[in-house]
Amino acid sequence: QVQLVESGGGSVQAGGSLRLSCAASGYGNTYSNLCMAWFRQAPGKEREGVALISRQGGTFYPTSVKGRFTISRDNAKKTVALQMNSLKPEDTAMYYCAAGMGGVWCSPRDWGQGTQVTVSS
Repeated sequence: QVQLVESGGGSVQAGGSLRLSCAASGYGNTYSNLCMAWFRQAPGKEREGVALISRQGGTFYPTSVKGRFTISRDNAKKTVALQMNSLKPEDTAMYYCAAGMGGVWCSPRDWGQGTQVTVSS
C-alpha cells in the first residue's frame, strides 16, 4: 500500500521560512520514476499546484511562488521537500504532497493527508 506523509508545517510570520517534507512508502523501486508535486488549498479556494519535480529532476513553479519556493527530491530516501522562503500571508493553506506518472501537474494518483501552513502578517 502506497503512502505519502507530509511533515514540517506550522505557523510563521511573514517573511519567514518553512521546509516541508514528504516521505513516500510502498513504491518499492518505482519511486524514482514518479513525478512529485506539492499542492495547496486555502479555505474557500480551489487546490492549486505550487511546485513539481519530474523524474528527470526538472522543476516547475507558478509565478505566485517562483523565486521563493524550491522543490527537491531524494530518490534514495524516497522523499520530496519544499523549501519555502519569504512567506506571505497569502501562502496560508493546507499543503499536500502528490505523486503521479507525469502530465499536467504530474496527474496525481496518490495524495498525502496534508500539513497546515499559517503565515501571519
